[in-house]
Amino acid sequence: MTAAVAELAGVTVTRGQAVLLDDIDLRIDEDQRWVVIGPNGAGKTTMLQLLAAQLYPSDGIVGLLGEVVGAVDVFELRPRIGLTSSALAERIPAGEKVRDLVVSAAYAIVGRWREEYDEFDFERADELLAQFRIDHLADRTFGTLSEGERKRVQIARALMTDPELLLLDEPAGGLDLAGREALVGALADLFTDPAAPATVLVTHHVEEIPDGVTHCLLLNGGRVVAAGPLRDTLTSQNLSAAFDAPLQVTYDGRWSARGA
Repeated sequence: MTAAVAELAGVTVTRGQAVLLDDIDLRIDEDQRWVVIGPNGAGKTTMLQLLAAQLYPSDGIVGLLGEVVGAVDVFELRPRIGLTSSALAERIPAGEKVRDLVVSAAYAIVGRWREEYDEFDFERADELLAQFRIDHLADRTFGTLSEGERKRVQIARALMTDPELLLLDEPAGGLDLAGREALVGALADLFTDPAAPATVLVTHHVEEIPDGVTHCLLLNGGRVVAAGPLRDTLTSQNLSAAFDAPLQVTYDGRWSARGA
């Protein structure tokens, strides 16, 4: 039986009178790749913050990597979790070199300062840049990259420490069609690798689901609409309920959705 890397039991998150997540149960195993889909305000980013040990639940239990959040030092958990998000991207200095940005993840910092690295660290960073076909950008500065290149650099950085859980918050957001397709292809290579970590990908669009995704969670208003194996869960009925609109889901090697 595979081990769970994350478990949420009766988890609720409130802010004032607002309920961001409401009585969520979820288990993510080490060999699973999840996609989380829902409209704006559904609770997707809040869910990712819980899984990144950046947020405590108002009620319920969050288990991460064999520990219970609230009963363990989260600074010991976070280096074991890879994360990409727009908030993290905004913290990256425009003048930071790509190789330095990736290698500095080993110290859980954004960009190099006075810390020292082994040759192995640089080899690992170069391997990841090559894996995402951006090794030719190693000496470029982050501020000179296209949006698609920046997204791939951030994913390479998130994998630098060999995380046990990888969290991707709308990695295709803001990309043009070519950039989105390049990223989806790179994620498909990652997700179909048996050695890749358990992954949670957040998106608004089913067209951004890469090959290798095994499970789906649909959210609406902070509550679970449906959760389970991708093919069983991502149906027209469930997606329509998640977005409060009549939608037709199709799959012909790639997922797509349109108004019914």
